[in-house]
Amino acid sequence: MDDDNLFSQHLDGVKPLKTVDRAKLKKTVSSVSKAYQRQAAVGDHQSDLDNNSIVSVSDDYVDMVKSLDVLSFKRAGIQDGVFKKFRLGKYSIDGRLDLHRRTVVEARQEVFSFISEATVRDARCLLILHGKGERNINQQAKLKSYAAKWLKEIPQVMAFHSAQKHHGGTGALYVLLKKSERLKEKNRERLGRS
Repeated sequence: MDDDNLFSQHLDGVKPLKTVDRAKLKKTVSSVSKAYQRQAAVGDHQSDLDNNSIVSVSDDYVDMVKSLDVLSFKRAGIQDGVFKKFRLGKYSIDGRLDLHRRTVVEARQEVFSFISEATVRDARCLLILHGKGERNINQQAKLKSYAAKWLKEIPQVMAFHSAQKHHGGTGALYVLLKKSERLKEKNRERLGRS
């Protein structure tokens, strides 16, 4: 007996299942460009944001956070005093982005465009309103979780922290951007350093 007949014999009497709810499976492909990975590996953190375009980042896995979780991230080199003042909302906000009622795809596009524009304009402190996801039954905040992941992957983002209550609390993030060369030069001139 050949393999096809043997297989058919074993399946004799088997009926297909009714299609009830099928999970849509798609192959997760990391969209991080090979050039960006190479740059990161050799320590060259120039990103596509410097060229006023959007960086592609991976969204194949996201640590889901709850609606009331406080988010905090700080890169090495940020002074503790600066970070404390930042997380307490003591810096003036140079730009705001509201992501309420956006899909993950729309939010991603808007976050990267917003960071790109802010970088070009020498903005330092931003506010991103992502919402808390309180309507979600299991209290997982989808946009909040994705925003935290994306911001960590953007080299221009030096820190972020959940906002103070008057700025949206755990439904918003303060974002601190890297100081541009123009701003560094202005500070050197202001302080009389060369």
